[in-house]
Amino acid sequence: MNISELLGGKRNCSCGMDHFCAIENVVIEKGAIEKLPSLVKKYQHILVVCDQNTYAVGGEKTISFLGDKMENLLVYQSGDKFLVPNEQAIAKLSDMVTAQTDLVIGVGSGVINDTCKYVSFLKKIPYYIVATAPSMDGYASVGAAMIIRDMKVTYDAHVPTAIIGDVDMLKTAPMDMIRSGYGDIIGKYSALNDWKLSHLINDEYICEYVYDITYSMLDKTLAVADGILKRDDKSIQTLMEALVVVGIAMSYVGNSRPASGSEHHLSHFYEIVGLLNNEPYFNHGIDVVYSTIVTQKMREAILALDEFREAAPFDRQEWEAHIRRVYGAAAEGVIELQNKQGWYEKDYISVYRAKEREIREILSEVPSSGDLEKMLAKVELDMSDFEREYGKDKIIESTLIAKDLKNRYSVLWLYYTLFYRR
Repeated sequence: MNISELLGGKRNCSCGMDHFCAIENVVIEKGAIEKLPSLVKKYQHILVVCDQNTYAVGGEKTISFLGDKMENLLVYQSGDKFLVPNEQAIAKLSDMVTAQTDLVIGVGSGVINDTCKYVSFLKKIPYYIVATAPSMDGYASVGAAMIIRDMKVTYDAHVPTAIIGDVDMLKTAPMDMIRSGYGDIIGKYSALNDWKLSHLINDEYICEYVYDITYSMLDKTLAVADGILKRDDKSIQTLMEALVVVGIAMSYVGNSRPASGSEHHLSHFYEIVGLLNNEPYFNHGIDVVYSTIVTQKMREAILALDEFREAAPFDRQEWEAHIRRVYGAAAEGVIELQNKQGWYEKDYISVYRAKEREIREILSEVPSSGDLEKMLAKVELDMSDFEREYGKDKIIESTLIAKDLKNRYSVLWLYYTLFYRR
């Protein structure tokens, strides 16, 4: 199934839902940017949004196709640090939107896309994204991943009206950003397994159609993996298409569940702690794929157990002290989220023991950590770099409390009960 077919949605799905995607146009090909004039015909007051890097890569070219339709330009400046999609970024973009603005065009990848998505949703105007890197799967999703009050929060927003992925532009992205997109796709092994696990444990809704669409993108990406480092046109186009399709899958179910699980929770941990403590962290998708191997080793450790038994009783006082010590300014939000969720009070061990056979079957479906490392090696990523960057103690800590950043069940909860709960 191609992207055009997916944009048409699916009615009467076997899951009981009708699936829709409000994206009108997706153009991923060489020279795609040249189609911009025809795509913006009905707009007259366009705000273009870039950062200091994407302005040079695609901002100037985008502006050249808009003529007098361009109303204003915002170029974020972040120096030598990552641009953060926080309250300040939101305010800066919001202030640039006028009463006449009828379209926002973001030129960039993750942060630019999320910020434009969020603000345009609040302002009730459409947005386009001119992608500058095949770096993440959020282009076509409804979610906007923001950092608010030092917490990673994904807000329901809206999808872009158009996605423009010019292969000539995409293939010039920094290699770490291309690796990041590849890593985000490989992370679906973990995310999809967590979705299936939560369906079993929490009776969470799952759609086999969406599950299969997402899984098929793994096969499609792996088939061209050898050309990614060469910046081969077909490989870059296929990677970008896979990232967009996964985003459409998310829009079908209205959240990021098909694409985000324990591996994303770990990556959010490294980002949040990095921002809080001014410590380095990897690009999102690279953190995701390294974390996919961490979570797979957790599954393998669970499968190696003779039987499922609770490691120790839950100690709320110790848990809250740990959360406050690690998350600092964000701690109260984390504690509030988990108190609202109530999972620490749930008798999960009884569920685990009753469904142990089915749990083991699900966990066995993911490729081994060794096979996953071979997939990383295709784009010259090595787990030793991850371990050296974060250190053993930080990685262990992430497996313990990264789950608390989200209200989403994953293998992290199972592992916590069987190995760490105290």
